[in-house]
Amino acid sequence: MNDFILYFKMGLNHVLDFSAYDHILFLIVLAVVFSFNQFKKVLWLVTLFTIGHTLTLFLSAYDLLFEMNKKNTEIVEFLIPFTIFVTGVVNVFTAKKSSAGKQNTNLVFAVFFGLIHGLGFSSYISRLVSGDDNKLLILSEFALGIEAAQIIIVLGILVIGTLLQNFINVTKRDWILVCSSIVVGFSIQMMLNRVFW
Repeated sequence: MNDFILYFKMGLNHVLDFSAYDHILFLIVLAVVFSFNQFKKVLWLVTLFTIGHTLTLFLSAYDLLFEMNKKNTEIVEFLIPFTIFVTGVVNVFTAKKSSAGKQNTNLVFAVFFGLIHGLGFSSYISRLVSGDDNKLLILSEFALGIEAAQIIIVLGILVIGTLLQNFINVTKRDWILVCSSIVVGFSIQMMLNRVFW
C-alpha cells in the first residue's frame, strides 16, 4: 500500500507541480472548449491524455523507445510547448465555429500530444523502474496519480468557465478566446526559451 501511495503521489505531483506548469497549460487549452454538462467527454479527454502519456512511459520503461540523448531531450522539451501552442491556436481560430468538431479535435490532440508529453518524463521514469520486476504496477500507480491530478485541473477549468458564463455573462466564445490566447502567449515564451537549433 505504501508503494501505491508513493507512485500515486508522484503522478499527482508530476501534473500539479506549478514549477513545471506546461502540463497544466495543456490541460487548460484542451478542456476550455467543454462545458460542465459534458463531463463524460471531459473524462475521456483526461483519460486519452493519460493513455498517450503512459504509453510513452511504458515503452521507455521496457526499452522499446529510442534512447533520450541530449539532442532528443532538447527537441522534446521544445515540442511540449509547441503542442500547447497548436492546441491553443486551433481553439482561437475555431472559437466561433460549432463546438462538436473542436471538441473532437481536442480529444485527438489529447492522445497524440500525450505521447509527446510522456517523452519529457520518459528518461526519469525509465531510471526509476529499471531493474524492478513490478514495472507495470508502478506505471499503473503513477498513471492513476496523473489521471487524478488531471481531473482536478479540468474540474477547476469547468467550474471557472461555468461561473463566468452563468453569473458574469461571459460568452463561451470569449472564454475560449481569452483562455486560449493567454496560454498561447505562455507557450510562445516557453518555445523561445527551449529553442534547440
